[in-house]
Amino acid sequence: MRIRATIVTAALLLTALTACSSSDDDAPVASDSGTPVAEPTISVPAEHEGDDLKAAVAVYTASYFAGDADTAYGMLSARCAKEITKTAYAEVVKKASADYGEDHTVSDVRAEVSGRTGRAGYKVTGLPKFDQKAQPWTLEGDAWKYDAC
Repeated sequence: MRIRATIVTAALLLTALTACSSSDDDAPVASDSGTPVAEPTISVPAEHEGDDLKAAVAVYTASYFAGDADTAYGMLSARCAKEITKTAYAEVVKKASADYGEDHTVSDVRAEVSGRTGRAGYKVTGLPKFDQKAQPWTLEGDAWKYDAC
């Protein structure tokens, strides 16, 4: 009985699948002409336009004060990474963590995005001397990178 039910179910599925196929000889044949097809554009609502940049600012700041040189250095723009070695930057981040501690989150983050460039303004909790008004960032690939070097 179980085998018969399985065979019947399989036959019904096969029938449903073949019913969806077309035997119309006039139907266009799929081909790869090599011409790229434009992908649909997804519109980001204005109130969320800088969300990715805001997240990048939060991650960068947290890693900077936590002494996480790998993450912080990885968030530098290619231009900034050319100006300082990873070893030298690790010393800067270690010093910041030792001098100020690691519990400094960002608040009041504002992000202005124009194409592949962005400006971020934010406050660093407990360290007003590190507050930013228009810190430059750049979009490299699909990630925001700190570009204030």
